Amino acid sequence: MELMLFGVFFILLFIGVPVAFCLGLSSFVYLLLSDIPLVVIPQKMYAGIDSFTLLCIPGFVLAGNLMNGGGITERIIKFCNAFVGHIRGGLGLANIGSSMVFAGISGTALADTASIGGIMIPAMKKEGYNPDYAVAVTAASSTIGPIIPPSLPMIIVGTLTGISVSKMFLAGAIPGLLLGLGMMAVSYRISIKKNHPQGVKVTLKEKINCFKDAFWAIMLTVLILFGILGGVFTPTEASIAAVLYAVIVGKFIYKELRFKDLPKILLDSMVGTSAIMLLVGFANIFAWILTSQQVPQAIAEGVLGISQNKYIVLILINLLLLFVGTFMETIAALVILFPVLLGIVIPLGVNPIQFGVMVVLNLIIGLTTPPVGVCLFVASSIGKISMGEAIKAIVPFLLISLVVLGMVTFIPAISLYLPNLILG
Repeated sequence: MELMLFGVFFILLFIGVPVAFCLGLSSFVYLLLSDIPLVVIPQKMYAGIDSFTLLCIPGFVLAGNLMNGGGITERIIKFCNAFVGHIRGGLGLANIGSSMVFAGISGTALADTASIGGIMIPAMKKEGYNPDYAVAVTAASSTIGPIIPPSLPMIIVGTLTGISVSKMFLAGAIPGLLLGLGMMAVSYRISIKKNHPQGVKVTLKEKINCFKDAFWAIMLTVLILFGILGGVFTPTEASIAAVLYAVIVGKFIYKELRFKDLPKILLDSMVGTSAIMLLVGFANIFAWILTSQQVPQAIAEGVLGISQNKYIVLILINLLLLFVGTFMETIAALVILFPVLLGIVIPLGVNPIQFGVMVVLNLIIGLTTPPVGVCLFVASSIGKISMGEAIKAIVPFLLISLVVLGMVTFIPAISLYLPNLILG
């Protein structure tokens, strides 16, 4: 029966059905043929989303949309470009820097790709950059979003296991910075090799003005992080504070957020949040079926049967997750696999927080790899190039992501230093 469950799932995925419905329909078929009461479906769906912590997802999604509608994206890009635009390939560096700043607002890779890419890809093409490079640097840098706090996948990890979301946020900070700096190094090397355009160096006064203009945008990240870490509010409360802040800044400071735009922003946020919650709900049914059939135990026995060496087990899990990430959406994979895999590594002495960062980093790499690769697909659509061209151009950036993944896997301090230092 388990083979039938996976068979239906992969057939639906292969013909292009969205991942959430692949999970839901395959679970439905399994329950129907197993003569299990279908009332299990709403029960398990509700159990999967019945969490106070998950309430911060609509908050952060709405805050990101409000700030984007309020002129935040343009100011972030202008700010980053003022400091690195004069370097060879400076627009590529500004693209990555903008993603790092925007990550502190949206927490999602897809929002980063659409928002930053919608502005930067056309601008880079206009300045003479190769379209495939513009698409690759945009898609690759967008994956920093789910690592640098706030991060929706980190929230899911905390919700599933009871791990402190605040600690998970902090744990992603250094790996996120390493990703960003590593991608900047790759981008600069490619720009030197291909003689990419070099912008005009701006004056110190212009840099100060750009900083002043972007100040309120940057302060939103400060509000979220220091509010949570200082114990002023929980992640859920932080998301609501971010929404209020976004409305005030967008309407009364930047004066680009119009009340007539709010219905569309709210609708877009509702649709985005609903998609995430539906995915979590269906994934929870799928995970319950696997648990009831003792599939997690079989996986654990299979992995530990190969080796009980901690490092070999982590390598095997990395390979599994890199494969899963190529076809399964990040949140669905987390709900189904993370509790299972955590049960394997804890007896081996692996810290749950370090492992959480490792798993999230694995899965977000899949956002830029075929066949699903949603971020690469969106960026390719914006850049009007084929997926084949984009895949070839993104390889150097994927390699740096794998290097950072290796560091997170084998050097615990990279993910644990800040949580231990600040929260103990």
